[in-house]
Amino acid sequence: MFIVLSQTNPDPMYKQVSDQVRDAIARGDLKGGEKLPSIRELSRELDTSPITIKRSYSDLEGEGYIVTRSGLGSFVAELDREGLKREKAAEIRGQLASIVGAAARFGITAAEVREMIDTSKEELGG
Repeated sequence: MFIVLSQTNPDPMYKQVSDQVRDAIARGDLKGGEKLPSIRELSRELDTSPITIKRSYSDLEGEGYIVTRSGLGSFVAELDREGLKREKAAEIRGQLASIVGAAARFGITAAEVREMIDTSKEELGG
């Protein structure tokens, strides 16, 4: 598993791990039923505390992204990808509403926001 932790990222380490695993599952890089590294293995690989990985796995399990089987380890849950897409779309709509509201308060038009989105999209290569 390819996870990168950054000391300069304002998010706590456990959240960085959770976010990257969640994103890998959403992208399909990690498939349903796939075994995840053990807490000890991943903590060694990332040079971080096992408590950090345990917290990440616990959060991911609570959100339904992974399942832990006693004595066997943690596995990617079988997820409804379309459901995940709908949830993420709703989250993005909320973020966009907040952005558009903030822009309006500073006199930035919706067209200017669209232009910013297009520019960001181009910069990301998509």
